[in-house]
Amino acid sequence: MAHSYPNLLIHCVFSTKERRDSIPEQLREKLWKYLAVVGENHKLPVLEAGGTANHAHLLLALPADVPLSKAVQTLKANSSRWMAQHDKKFWWQQGYGAFSVSASSADRVREYIRRQAEHHRKHSFEEEFVALLVRSGVGYDPKFVFG
Repeated sequence: MAHSYPNLLIHCVFSTKERRDSIPEQLREKLWKYLAVVGENHKLPVLEAGGTANHAHLLLALPADVPLSKAVQTLKANSSRWMAQHDKKFWWQQGYGAFSVSASSADRVREYIRRQAEHHRKHSFEEEFVALLVRSGVGYDPKFVFG
């Protein structure tokens, strides 16, 4: 085959340092849009971005030639700098969760990301993240999952 045709959809989740409520409500939509711009500038399509005061969810179309860790590092580093320009102290937590998404589930994941504020009226970030790990079959040690 002369060409490559990847469709690598990834639901990526990462929190603010110590899961503090560090993303002010007035900056959230701007931050999600900024993450999409960073992705576009680095050829890392961000199909959806959203979250709450203490974490972000992204649906990424990961290019075949970009390691996931590099994509996340690029998005987090650039958005950290942007947030620091708008708020004197801001850091993302070191790690992240990444979950493969089938093309047939992409719309459902997009909707899930859009409804984060509503979702978190009932469930904490910690509950949500552990549920994502369990549902995806990712092994984890409860002592270390939140650092």
